[in-house]
Amino acid sequence: MKVVFCGTPQFAVPTLEALLAAGHDVVLAVTQPDRAVGRNRQLTAPPVKLAALAAGIPVTQPEKIRNNQDFRAQLEAIAPDVIVVVAYGRLIPSWMLALPRLGCINLHGSLLPKYRGAAPIQWAVAMGEAFTGNTTMLLEEGLDTGPILLQMPLSIEPDQTADDMFRLLSMAGAPLVIETLTGLADGSLHPQPQSDADATFAPILSREDGRMDFSARTALELKNRWRGFQPWPGAFTTLAGKKLIVHRMEIADVQAVAAPDFVEPGQIHVENHRLFAACARGTWLELLEVQLEGKKRLAVAEFLCGAALVEGARLGIALQ
Repeated sequence: MKVVFCGTPQFAVPTLEALLAAGHDVVLAVTQPDRAVGRNRQLTAPPVKLAALAAGIPVTQPEKIRNNQDFRAQLEAIAPDVIVVVAYGRLIPSWMLALPRLGCINLHGSLLPKYRGAAPIQWAVAMGEAFTGNTTMLLEEGLDTGPILLQMPLSIEPDQTADDMFRLLSMAGAPLVIETLTGLADGSLHPQPQSDADATFAPILSREDGRMDFSARTALELKNRWRGFQPWPGAFTTLAGKKLIVHRMEIADVQAVAAPDFVEPGQIHVENHRLFAACARGTWLELLEVQLEGKKRLAVAEFLCGAALVEGARLGIALQ
């Protein structure tokens, strides 16, 4: 098939490579513009751009696409059989949806209709799901509401993070897209409508999503959110008014924590060079690796050597 590929991050690269390996004619890669990255604000090309150029595929990087007449004329001149969209980062306008004869096919990192939206992988992990997966669908103007083509479930192990799942879903999604195109081409694949009643939403992440709320969430819920929000926004709280990033944590055995009978959520307990934090419903987290504002990342045993912690102090409490 004659394919236009739309994608931006590393998540999309395996699908682009799979299209080429399957013999499809990828005539154009559409990706986001180069962006300034890091402290030095160095202009950096998206992974899809680098992969496309390495394969000799022409690349275009429009800042906007909805009313971009030059971009529209470029795609209309190509007249692709299909447009494949994987984590492109732009809503596809109606004129583009109607252009290819087989439609615009999207790979989405969840088992739709669950986790529609910008961060499906992160929220599936953060909510403690045991399974997620990939869905291929026909794009329409609604946000991830289009009819489903194929789905493939994938288990989420208790210690896997969103970062782990990105890599796994990225690799598993590539052959699913190829299978989808084959089924559309030979007429064996028939789109199935989604159930809006079963839909859940996975909004774009904000920095505040990483703030640990010890009063409202149990140790398991906080650990799941930490797993889901890797590598960003992670998990953080405050200690004596300073930001404390928690890089590693584990759910503590309540019976093994020799803390006072009554504790407030967020209250800390130090025992045998270990640091525990009280969470909702009588649960406890053990903090394993932390980083206090302005300091380097440390294992807790080393952190405790230099920290004058008061037994019973509370995390997440602003100084008065």
